[in-house]
Amino acid sequence: MGAGGPGRGVGPPDGGWGWAVLGACFVVTGFAYGFPKAVSVFFRALMRDFGAGYSDMAWVSSIMLAMLYGTGPVSSILVNRFGCRPVMLMGGLLASAGMVLASFATSLLELYLTAGVLTGLGLALNFQPSLIMLGLYFDRRRPLANGLAAAGSPVFLSALSPLGQQLLEHFGWRGGFLLLGGLLLHCCACGAVMRPPPGPGPRLRRDSASDAPGEAEADRAGLSLREAPPGGRPRRRLLDVAVCADRAFAVYAVTKFLMALGLFVPAILLVNYAKDAGVPDADAAFLLSIVGFVDIVARPACGALAGLARLRPHVAYLFSLALLANGLTDLSSARARSYGALVAFCVAFGLSYGMVGALQFEVLMAAVGAHRFPSALGLVLLVEALAVLIGPPSAGRLVDALKTYEIIFYLAGSEVALAGVFMAVATNCCLRSSQDAPPSPGTEGGASDTEDAEATGDSEPLSTEEPGGLEALEVPRPGTGPAEPDMEAEPGQG
Repeated sequence: MGAGGPGRGVGPPDGGWGWAVLGACFVVTGFAYGFPKAVSVFFRALMRDFGAGYSDMAWVSSIMLAMLYGTGPVSSILVNRFGCRPVMLMGGLLASAGMVLASFATSLLELYLTAGVLTGLGLALNFQPSLIMLGLYFDRRRPLANGLAAAGSPVFLSALSPLGQQLLEHFGWRGGFLLLGGLLLHCCACGAVMRPPPGPGPRLRRDSASDAPGEAEADRAGLSLREAPPGGRPRRRLLDVAVCADRAFAVYAVTKFLMALGLFVPAILLVNYAKDAGVPDADAAFLLSIVGFVDIVARPACGALAGLARLRPHVAYLFSLALLANGLTDLSSARARSYGALVAFCVAFGLSYGMVGALQFEVLMAAVGAHRFPSALGLVLLVEALAVLIGPPSAGRLVDALKTYEIIFYLAGSEVALAGVFMAVATNCCLRSSQDAPPSPGTEGGASDTEDAEATGDSEPLSTEEPGGLEALEVPRPGTGPAEPDMEAEPGQG
């Protein structure tokens, strides 16, 4: 139990309004990951009107993805300052405005700034807060919730691509962009349901008399970190960079960087690879649909599997296994030429890719805890943005230089497999060293200072204490781990 003592609704509710939050997270995840890929159906028309090449048009999607990943720390700061709901409402408006303004673009630069920067920033301001709020509503069912939310990506990709094609045929690219801008206003509706959970939960010390309304809401959601210097006013941490010193976070960040170097490359090159192997265009395009269909099933299934009592304590190793399986799939399919072999690759790739998508944020939540998740997620997305800007463009240049796709699959598979091996080995080594280390002074039975503070009702160490290391990746079974600190209910929502 937390510092607030026993009572109704202790901890995340694992249901109730959380299902509405999960539905909103499903939609936001679908837009965030599916939209940058779906706009590619407009590229041929844009190339004709602007007299540009395919590489020029591809920058629209690249800028969207770079904004989605690279603005993670900015999103963390805004969430900690204003709370999830206001940030998501603003993000929905920005994403919609970007596509609406893009429909009036007369140059490539205007297209990059509107559809790329503005819409990408809006999607980023929706994606990260939705994951944060999902973690506040689910604990025991969190792996399943993460898997269901992640399924939004393949579902929306499968739906937005044909929708974009229909809009292009009936209204042209300008009309299509305008209507897609209206569709993105659904992100505002998703943001509206993101109210902080009622009852006890993560609660951090604050000076209520000095808080601005947005700060108070962020504190009620358990998203802001404060330090209280002796004799001074509490000082807010808008971005907890101290999480970088945590061994669990460092291992996860390195894993994500290695993973992002190669994870997306096969999917990006798959259709052209199949066409060069002599597969008809329609059949080559259908290969991506196979990946999507398998991915839709794999994500919630893997989330449910990771939630089992025997597997959840070892979710980091399950994530490592998924990465290793994805890397080996790339390596074993580098010489695939027949359509049957490519279909088999798509099934195996979709399965392992879905497992990675379902587990990646669950592992981070388990590693750093709910109170540090906003800052950790923002910093991890920034690391991933760097890898995304390196991996796929480098792969494209290698294809142009070598005129073969085989080496690309070998490189991508090696990078992802290395990420899986590194995650497993580092987790095991750090766990062993943590178990061998003597307990810190002032603790009993190896309990951390943070746990002691929770037991005595003092939440101050949450803003200064670093987690004990990679042992955090081994998630305690529900009902057996240390209690979470309490969270204040938002007035009128208890």
